[in-house]
Amino acid sequence: MYERDGARLHVATTGHGPDVVLIHGLSGSGQWWRHNVPALSREHRVHVLDLAGYGRARRQRALGVQAVARLVAAWLEERDLHDVTVIGHSMGGHISLHVTALVPDRVSRLVLAAASGLLRQPLPRVMLALPGALVTGRKRFLPQIIGDALRAGPRNLLISSRDLLRDSVQELLPAVHVPTLVIWGARDALVPVSVGRMLAGLVPGATLHVIPGAGHVVMVDAAPTFNRLVLDFMAEGRGEGG
Repeated sequence: MYERDGARLHVATTGHGPDVVLIHGLSGSGQWWRHNVPALSREHRVHVLDLAGYGRARRQRALGVQAVARLVAAWLEERDLHDVTVIGHSMGGHISLHVTALVPDRVSRLVLAAASGLLRQPLPRVMLALPGALVTGRKRFLPQIIGDALRAGPRNLLISSRDLLRDSVQELLPAVHVPTLVIWGARDALVPVSVGRMLAGLVPGATLHVIPGAGHVVMVDAAPTFNRLVLDFMAEGRGEGG
């Protein structure tokens, strides 16, 4: 557990090698990466975060995306981690962009999976899209989604939802100067593929991959493809000197 100014992150670390940080999305937890960690940790040291208010760090009030980013950046600095690949899903991708802006000397690669940073919709419309997002994904993952949402509670979900919809990363994107991979599910009913195309177009040199048949939780719906894309991307980065 990492704590700073009363806010806490739960960090689970496994594997050895270059550092990878996994940041889950709204209503999620570190368990959302369980189909990815075994593949990623074979040649990397993988740090799975549970954000303040969620998962194993749920017994506290959730923070806004920029406040969480400051907490993650402080953890990277205190652990003195360098050459880090940051992988964020949905709200976690949104947070990852802020982390990269805060500590650009520590983040060397960025993976944005269905990131919410450019999503501009009223909160009621987003809430109405949630059922569609659930039914387009893997049904076996539904108990995890529902359980994590219940553990976080309505207050934390509302705090995070309101804040991420108010916060835009658009001004940050032209200054992202690390190799960036954008991954989206073609059937994402929550954050449309059009947002992914816009995001990839605004980050210099970013590459977009849209995975057919996958929904919003793309790293679960298409885990083998997601893992291959990420591993190939990190290998290319090391080949270029990181």
